[in-house]
Formats: sequence, structure tokens, C-alpha cells
Amino acid sequence: MGKISYYTEEGLNRLKAELTDLKTKGRAEIARQIAEARDKGDLSENAEYDAAKDAQGLHELKISKLEEVLANARVLDESTIDASQVSVLSKVKIKNKKNGAEVSYTLVSEEEADLKAGRISVGSPIGKGLLGKRVGDVAEIKVPAGVMEFEVVEIAR
Repeated sequence: MGKISYYTEEGLNRLKAELTDLKTKGRAEIARQIAEARDKGDLSENAEYDAAKDAQGLHELKISKLEEVLANARVLDESTIDASQVSVLSKVKIKNKKNGAEVSYTLVSEEEADLKAGRISVGSPIGKGLLGKRVGDVAEIKVPAGVMEFEVVEIAR
């Protein structure tokens, strides 16, 4: 059994839509490529056919992995989350103790992470380091550049 992952309603719906798309349009496209390659003659020396069959295998693997993720996915109920400490779906404003720069992040599952949108994974070094912290706490987080200290300035939902 895979590990349980928590998602927002929006994130879970996006994964379901992706799975539906892979099962319908994706499979139809792969079948078309295989049929097209098969029509070109002798299958024993047909590199295009082999490539299409390989693509089919990879496509089915992707579907299988996404089905496993969805089977272990749970929607987070924001009303049950303690807003006094950093947890999944918390919007956190942190201040770099070294240079005073402030940034805001929303902590989300790995699949929903998007740094450009200010959404970081709870599995990332910064995400892990912030979990459980409260306003005023200082988190010492080991990053590739060394150890950084961040002060939790604000926690919101």
C-alpha cells in the first residue's frame, strides 16, 4: 500500500481530470500510433511499431501510478486544522533572519507544489522545517547552501 497523501479539493479534482484524460485521449492516441505503425508492414523490423509499443507501456505505467496516488489520496478538511501552528494548507509568512527578507508560502502536498505560485511541498526542506512551528518560532533549516534561519511571522488559512 502506498503512503497517504493529503490534497485540497482543487488538487484532487485536477488529478482525477488528468487520469480521465490519460485513459481516454491518451490511450486513443497511443492506439492510433500503433495502428499506423502496424500498417507500415513487417513488425519484426519496424522501429516505429516498437517505439509505439514502448510508449504504450510507459503510458499504462503512468495511469497505474496515478490510480495508486488517487487510491491513497485524502481531502483535507480545513476546519479541523489547528491554525495556531504551521501545517498542511497553512499560508506562512517567514522572515530570513540573515537578510531580513520576508516571503509567504502555502504548504501543500508534493503533487500540488508550484514555487511560482508560492506553493511549496511539505516534503521540501523548508516545508519540513516549518511544520509544527508557531508565530515567533525560529526554524533552522538545512538547505543545499547550508543552514538558514527563518522566523515565523504570520500563519493564516
